[in-house]
Amino acid sequence: MGYSIGQVAKKTGLTAHTLRYYEKEGLLPFVKKSGSGLRVFTDVDLDWLSMIECLKETGMPLKGIKQYIDWFLEGDSTLEKRLEMFKQHQKNLETEMQKLKKHMARISYKIKLYEKAVETGSLEKAQTDAEIIKERQKIFPEK
Repeated sequence: MGYSIGQVAKKTGLTAHTLRYYEKEGLLPFVKKSGSGLRVFTDVDLDWLSMIECLKETGMPLKGIKQYIDWFLEGDSTLEKRLEMFKQHQKNLETEMQKLKKHMARISYKIKLYEKAVETGSLEKAQTDAEIIKERQKIFPEK
């Protein structure tokens, strides 16, 4: 089935401008054009857009995504390069996730602290609460 750029924009949540930009940057080399020059997207193209958005939203720069697509187009001779690219991207994501978990723990601590402060009417009282102290020591072991 073929989709217009407007239909793809509605299906994906991407703007037509973004889709044109992706095409200009070489991220959509598979998209065909009709006899009148209009882009005609297929379900396979939608799958590619989904992968592009996944990589983009997980921090891969467009240049890296373009490299992946170029290697894909080169065929099986680039399988190892593509595998290595995804392994490295996964490693980067795992590192980022660990940082985010650490930040989330600190934010969760602050929420508990301020909930206790609201409950007691005083930040100073909340900071001396045994549970809060224990939680703080887990999150900030150096203090």
